This record gives sequence, structure tokens and C-alpha cells, in this order.
Amino acid sequence: MKPVRALLAAAIATGVLALAGCDRSPSPDTTADQPATSSTAQGEETADQFIARVNAELKEMYPQLTAAQWLSSTYINEDSQLLAAKANEEYLSRLNDWIAQSRRFEGQEMTPETARSIQLLKLATSMPAPTDPTELKELTEIVTRMEGMYGSGEYCTGEGDARQCRQLGELEDVLRNSRDYDDQLDAWRGWHTVSQPMRKDYTRFVELVNKGADEMGFTDAGEMWRSAYDMSPVEIAAETDRLWTQVKPLYEQLHCYTRTRLGAEYGQERAEVAGGMLPAHLMGNMWQQDWGNLWDVLAPYENAGSLDINAALESRYQQIHAQKLAQATGERTPSRLADIEQEAREAAARQMTKRAEDFYVSLGMPKLPDSYWENTQFIKPRDRDVVCHASAWDMNMEGDVRTKMCIKPNEEDFTTIYHELGHVYYYLAYNDLPPLFQAGAHDGFHEAIGDTIVLAMTPQYLESIDLVDAQQQSEEAVINAQMRMALSKVAFLPFGLMIDRWRWGVFDGSITPDQYNKAWWDLKAQYQGVAPVDARGEEFFDPGAKYHVPGNTPYTRYFLAHVLQFQFYKSLCDAAGYEGPLHECSFYGNEAAGERLQAMLSRGAGQPWQRTLQELTGGEGMDAGAVLEYFAPLQDWLKQQNEGQTCGWQASAAPRPGPATEATERTEDAPAADGADGDGTA
Repeated sequence: MKPVRALLAAAIATGVLALAGCDRSPSPDTTADQPATSSTAQGEETADQFIARVNAELKEMYPQLTAAQWLSSTYINEDSQLLAAKANEEYLSRLNDWIAQSRRFEGQEMTPETARSIQLLKLATSMPAPTDPTELKELTEIVTRMEGMYGSGEYCTGEGDARQCRQLGELEDVLRNSRDYDDQLDAWRGWHTVSQPMRKDYTRFVELVNKGADEMGFTDAGEMWRSAYDMSPVEIAAETDRLWTQVKPLYEQLHCYTRTRLGAEYGQERAEVAGGMLPAHLMGNMWQQDWGNLWDVLAPYENAGSLDINAALESRYQQIHAQKLAQATGERTPSRLADIEQEAREAAARQMTKRAEDFYVSLGMPKLPDSYWENTQFIKPRDRDVVCHASAWDMNMEGDVRTKMCIKPNEEDFTTIYHELGHVYYYLAYNDLPPLFQAGAHDGFHEAIGDTIVLAMTPQYLESIDLVDAQQQSEEAVINAQMRMALSKVAFLPFGLMIDRWRWGVFDGSITPDQYNKAWWDLKAQYQGVAPVDARGEEFFDPGAKYHVPGNTPYTRYFLAHVLQFQFYKSLCDAAGYEGPLHECSFYGNEAAGERLQAMLSRGAGQPWQRTLQELTGGEGMDAGAVLEYFAPLQDWLKQQNEGQTCGWQASAAPRPGPATEATERTEDAPAADGADGDGTA
């Protein structure tokens, strides 16, 4: 849900052009047929002229760069994957060429803007490609193939006429809506079979990107990723550790409360794994990153400020569907009824998106361009496979913005729309900057914008747009509202850390291929306190069941965003003149807050993020103090609820994966499942 999101090659290469995390994808080098700049002419260039040329070439090629990736995400087939692979190959080849040319300016006089542009250029991809053409081609084919496996993945059971295949969206619905232990376990296990064939490709992928990183002067791809924060790789790693230390006590209290409530729902033996950890398949989310779908189990007080907006959204969809049926003419064949349902779903999705747009417009921002409404993928098509993973796209750096989702009428998708439009409004705000500065201050900034708006979706705001009933002013209602937000925001924090902790280890070699799955679950146990109920050996590749791993999207951005959004939120509440408990603030309709936000967005990546943060908040450092201030009422309440409980967990008690078996090799070489759909969440 949080987004996809960055200038990616095949939704894979992300970086400074990367519009911070939003599965946007560079594609073919459309200038390949034009005469190359001669080496003599290049030698006569100044550094300033070189950057001006790179910006101009990038701006010229960009519309066609994104077109191939949009096609490969919205029409998954062999042809579009071939185009995407070629697109990646040609783009990365051009990027390597630009980086090589930039080295001749080292040590020369240049403007500060040019110096920053060259620095950003060298970090303009999360997928550093080898310069060898054969290896570059192999890399792009691998990443396109892995994304295709994910996007078309399905879990099939039964044989013959009884054969049933389900895609990710349907399997997620089981985790969201069912409270049958065995059905949930089957759905969770089923999705994790999709990633097994990726293991061999991913192992080779790591070898190739590490070679590319080495050629660029980095020890490995992980060090390259950590170099993109206007601070050293060591400093950013230490910074994330410090921020986690600030919020960990709050997470531990939420974890303890959740374990108790799951015990009441399923029985204590089924509600925890050895060592006090939570069972992975019972958390209402395929990756245990968001526990909001457990509201029926975890709600502190029944009927104290109704915050379940799913019923309201479903009711609105049903009203639209009934209207479409009443207006329909002709014979109501199964095909025609399916068309009517599809029309109703799209109308409901557009209505939800209009509501999200209204929040941004209320802050003084422009309405979305007509092209947005014409070109966006709002729902899952009936006639083809698509990548449903929510993402925001800037197609031409001049205002052709889009989102790509498979929207359903539920709270999770509703808030995701607000998140994705945060990316879109960031794009629009910095479209006047040179292309190399068209990015977030750092990638966490891009992810934080829409979530800052989500924080302002208070119960009072939801009441004002008729999604919840009139809100009670009581302590119980406050705790319910806090819990609703914590199940999304606090539950996510350790997950936001562990994915890149795993990849940093994979890239630097401390996690070897024969330990991929063990290390994954060791880190999930360490940070999240969750575990599978059965040992997951190396015949599995569970990391690949999360989009951002085969999609090669760095994930530390999401952890940082979950801290920054509270800092942004507090600052915008201050700008709006709000005085009162932080968690009750909504700046909806406040143009003073909107002006401050717009000013920050317009900076793009043109200056160090510390300066941009200071202009918005008054401080240069990331800090989780606002997180703790926001959730102070809930943290006190959780401590009371957990009194007498033995909180915490023992990560070493998790089921231990066994050694790799012969089945591992057979699984790795197995073909991807055919003909499935690509639902997914961020």
C-alpha cells in the first residue's frame, strides 16, 4: 500500500530520478538512433555544460522511457516483458555512459548545483549494472522475469474440474476477512509458493548488481543504497538503529496486547509461536506489516466511536452497482452482468480517488489534470494480467501523472489512494526543476507525504465526509482511534527495517544463498516478533513473496517515512495554528499548512534533505519524538492492559528451518505459474 514508487527499471532501478519509491520505470533509450556526442565535443564540455546536456537528454527521452514500463505493468505478457527488458538494458547502458563521462570532472571547479547533480547521477539507480553488455542484458532479463513471476503468480489446488487458482488479492481477502485458522494458514502458505522459482534468479541478480556496484566504486550494492542520504553509509545505518530504539518500547506493548487478544480469539496454543512470537498467518496481512485487518479482534472498545469505514465504502459501491443495473438495457447475460459490475467498481474507485483529491485541493493545491483521470488504472481489468501493486507514475516530467492500482471498496485501499496522491503532488510540485533534481529530498520524504495526509484523516474528518457516524467525545473513543492508527503505523516499523537488513546482508555476503530463508525468518523474529508455525527451509524463498524484493525497491525509505510523517504532521498542525493533543489535529482545508507543505515539495532533491527538513520543521534531524507524542494516550493504555503479562519474545525459539534438500534445486528450476493476476500491496 505504501508505495511502489521510484524511477525503476522494470520497477526495479530506483534512485535520484526515482521519484522516491513509486514504481516508475525508465525504459528504452529513445535517442539511441541519434548521433552520439563526439568524444572531442565531450572533452570540450565544462561540468556545467555536461549536466545541462544530461538533463536535456533525459527530459527528451523520458516520455518513452516510462511508456514501456507502464505497458509491462498494465499488460503482462511475453511481448511487454521483452520490451521492458530491452528498455532496462538501454537505459542502464546510457546511465553507465553518463556516469563514466562524469568522472572526468572530478576535482574541477563547478557550481554547487552541478556538483550535487553529478553526485546524484552516480546514485541514480538501485540496480547498478555491470558495464559488460552481455551481463547487463542478463541482468535486465532476470529482473523482468522476476517481476513477471510476482505479477502473474497464483496458488492452485485440486485437479481437473475441481482445480481452483487464486491470485494474491483473493488470498489476501482470506487473511483480511476469515478467522478460520486453517483457511488462513492455507492462503498464507499458498502465496509463498509463488516465490520459490525466483531463488536461482535472485542469487544471480545479487552477483550482477554487486559487480555493477564494484565498478562504480562501492564495496557492494547495499553500500551504494546507503550512500544516497547526504551522509555516510555507516551514519545512515546508525541513524535507523537510533530511531528504532526510540519506538521499540511502543511496538513491544502493541505486540503484547495483540498476543493476548489473539489468544482469546484462537486459544493460547494457536495464538503464539514458541518464545511468545505471533503466528505469521494470523496477522491479517500477508507480510505482517499492517495489522489493521485485525480490527474486529483488536478493537479496544466496542461501539466507542465507530471507525470501521469498510461498511460505508461497500455500501456506496452497492448503491452505484444498483444504479448501473437499473440503467442497463438489453439482455442480462453473464457477460453483461460482469461488465456492469466492472463499471460499478470503476465508478466507486473514481469516487474514492476524487475524495482523496479533495483533501489536497483543500490545502490550495491544484486539481489533478484531466490526463490523470483518462490514463490511470483504477481497478483490475477482466481481460488481462496486470501488476496491481499500488504505484504512482510521472510519465513525462511535465504533468502527465498517473496512479496504478486495483482499488477495492475497503479502508486499506482508501488510505492507499491518499498515500499515492502524495507522490503525485510531489511530482507536480517539482516538475519545474531540472530532471536530476526531480526527486524527493531523500526517498523517505516521498513516502512520507501521503502518509502525513493520512494522519490528518482523524475521526472528525471521516465524520465530515460521511464515512463514520458522529464521533463520541470519550476516552474510549480516543483509544479506539489511536489503536486504529497504531495497527498501521506502529506495527509497520520493525518490518520497515528488517527487509533491508536482510538485503544488506545478502549484498555484503554475510547472508549466503544457502541461508536466504533462514536469515529472513531470523530477522523477522528479531525485529517483528513473528514466526511461521512450521519451519521454513531453504526449499522456500519467502523474501520473494514480498513485491519489493523481486522488484528491487529499497525499503529503508518506508521506515524513515514512518518517522518523518509524524514530524511533518506536527509541523503542519503548527502552521495551521492548531493547539491541542497532537492526535486530534486535522489541517484539512487549511491553506497555511498547504503553503508550507507545497514549499517543501517544490524543493525536490535540489538541496540536502537536512536543509529541506529544517525549512519545514525547524530541525535538521529525523526524530521519533512526534511518534511518541502522538501515541502517548495509547502507550499509557497499553501498559495498563499488559500489566501482569510477560511481554517481549525470544527470537531464538522460532521453528528452525532445516538444511536445503534436493527439492530445493527442483523448486528453483520450476517454471513460474501461468495466467495469474498481479494483485499486491506496498
